[in-house]
Amino acid sequence: MPADLLVVGFGNPGSEYAGSRHNVGAEVVALLASRHGGSLKKGKHKALAGDVRIGGVPVALAFPQTYYNESGQAVVQLAKWHDIDDPRQIVVVHDELDLPVGRLKVKVGGGLAGNNGLKSVKAHLHTDDFVRVRIGVGKPPGRTQGVDHVLKKPTKAERTELDIVIQEAADAVELIATAGADRAMERYNQRNGDPD
Repeated sequence: MPADLLVVGFGNPGSEYAGSRHNVGAEVVALLASRHGGSLKKGKHKALAGDVRIGGVPVALAFPQTYYNESGQAVVQLAKWHDIDDPRQIVVVHDELDLPVGRLKVKVGGGLAGNNGLKSVKAHLHTDDFVRVRIGVGKPPGRTQGVDHVLKKPTKAERTELDIVIQEAADAVELIATAGADRAMERYNQRNGDPD
């Protein structure tokens, strides 16, 4: 089932993780499915997956059903299934501790910032040249460990900001699909501060 773009939203499966900071990527993919008349169904590739068209472009959407840190298992299977061999045709949407809550950045390749989900994708694809849509969830307060921070639900004020940035992240994916990652980086990175 060929697709021009594979969009993978990171998160952990299971109702206890729904709405957590770690699952914002999965929320973006669900939003894209509903915007474009698709649905995410359990498939054989360790993911909830669905196919939509965005501006006429065939796009595969997926939320891996492995745990977050093993996301690469699903990504490599889905890429094969959809005949995707260029890593720039893979977009990973994920939470980012290094960005303030509600900030959005689009990035191609580069460092993995200690994100184990990204490390897993790199290990399975043997490259880090895939596209990332990074959603800021902020650094944990005080001595809280990053892992505890991302597995918890955001505060009410943060949730309001995240709901807005999730819409923006879906817009950014649509722009990547129709105009390319460079165009999305121009639009979203400048709007959200210095490009990096």
